[in-house]
Amino acid sequence: MAATLLAQTSGRALAGAREALSALGRFGIFAGQVGLRAVTPPFHLHLGWQHCWTTTTRCLPPVIAVCTPFGMVLSLQGLEIFELFGAQRLLSGLVSVSVLRELAPVLASVLVAAQGGSSCAAELGAMRIKEELDATEVMAVDSLRWHVVPRVLALTLACPLLNVAGGAAGLLGAFFTAVYVKGETAGVFLGELWSLAGPADVWGGVAKTTIFGATIGLIASYHGFHARGGAAGVGQAVNDTVVRSVLAFITLNYFLTSAFFGSAGP
Repeated sequence: MAATLLAQTSGRALAGAREALSALGRFGIFAGQVGLRAVTPPFHLHLGWQHCWTTTTRCLPPVIAVCTPFGMVLSLQGLEIFELFGAQRLLSGLVSVSVLRELAPVLASVLVAAQGGSSCAAELGAMRIKEELDATEVMAVDSLRWHVVPRVLALTLACPLLNVAGGAAGLLGAFFTAVYVKGETAGVFLGELWSLAGPADVWGGVAKTTIFGATIGLIASYHGFHARGGAAGVGQAVNDTVVRSVLAFITLNYFLTSAFFGSAGP
């Protein structure tokens, strides 16, 4: 009896592993097809700019609303610790490194996945359910090039733009708390702002969010493009997009941070 149960459990585990590998392979093929179309003509740049503008304007207020209080809290808590050692001047350096390297890139990407990625998956899923994508193919129009590539490129561009806005909002929030709430000297805060951070931290955050945006765009487009099962299928595609996008770029964040900043000194 135990041997039979063990065999059944092992069989289910192997079947699940095979299905996961198959799904990963299908996603890889889809990503390759999209990537090839993104670098070969014809290009539909007007569609990409349109989707980018929509995503950026929708996500900008939430990004600022989230990053600003996070910067304020970081400043407040950091100042409590530095005051124990009389090293308040180090606060702005800590805040700039934390915000530019991790806080702004991760928070901006989470909100892009929640807003832009889910919207992309829902739009493509609705078009798949309504057979609009099939109609596009019937008219001899490449649905990947026309519908998917502009959305992927839009998210790839919108994510670093929102990261820059989130970083600025976080630093402003930290400045406000340190200077106007806790009474620190504005000149010292601004003078030490780049004591630990540098241009590499800014460009590193932009590079990370560019990769995160491309990852979110590909995952969202994949789930929306292959949605099945009516309205419930579209909802499942949106849910899978948000969950898997966040898991993917949080995992990527560790490796990218290690590659960009792992051996960087202050």
